[in-house]
Amino acid sequence: MALEETQPRVVSIPLPRPVEVTGPARDGGWTHVVLPAYNEAANLPALLDRFAALEFADGVTVWVVDDGSSDDTAAVATAAVGVDLRVVRHEVNRGLGQAVHSGLRAVLRVAHPDDIVVVMDADDTHDPALIEPLWAEVAAGADVVICSRFADGGDDATAPPVRRLLSRCAAALLRRVVAVEGVADFTSGFRAYRVSLLDRAARHWGERLVEEKGFACMVELLLKLRHCEPVIREVPLLLRYDRKRGASKLRLRRTLAQYLRLLVRDRLAPPPHWALRGPGA
Repeated sequence: MALEETQPRVVSIPLPRPVEVTGPARDGGWTHVVLPAYNEAANLPALLDRFAALEFADGVTVWVVDDGSSDDTAAVATAAVGVDLRVVRHEVNRGLGQAVHSGLRAVLRVAHPDDIVVVMDADDTHDPALIEPLWAEVAAGADVVICSRFADGGDDATAPPVRRLLSRCAAALLRRVVAVEGVADFTSGFRAYRVSLLDRAARHWGERLVEEKGFACMVELLLKLRHCEPVIREVPLLLRYDRKRGASKLRLRRTLAQYLRLLVRDRLAPPPHWALRGPGA
């Protein structure tokens, strides 16, 4: 396949950053929000309106990764008002993992080390207002902050039973097999990362930073980042699945198989040579 066919394209040009920013960005860097989106035209308007209504909206850039959608996802995104927004497009559907990878890569090309990257679902089940407590944890020293359904105050009662079952089975399995301090919710798709941490990992892993195509990509990224010895914290997540329009794209058996393959590959792979070195190594 030719190189130009494998590289995502940024097709919208954002407005320049405001000179003065407020809210979470005032106490640190900029907030880059990556929204992997496949056929989310029905959900994006409400979600982007929530971003526009944030008190700290002028400190946020939203990156919508249109993963080969067959609906008007890209058009809806570019029509958003009151949001500093960029669209990264895949000409064909590559899966959630590659959409996350393209979004992270696009952000790392322009972000400052003091910025943070927030990855969220594009189906309006995640509340952008949680970016504020995410920034508070980063300001207190965290490198990765997970919006957790299993933290005190978290809840996913509005999610379908199959999705809740998968989350709990995966969490129980991963807590037993993989020891990552500070993590109860391994599969949450709502997280914040320091750009400096992601940049360090990306320099080592390159195009292999995210290899999984499906939902297991969030676990994969966490397992790779653990070699950087990050400080990980969790904040409670109230999942709002009742706001989602359309059917879930998650397939239980396929996703469980992805988790199992990922764990086998992780156990067999040697740790990176810089695993015990500091960030400046």
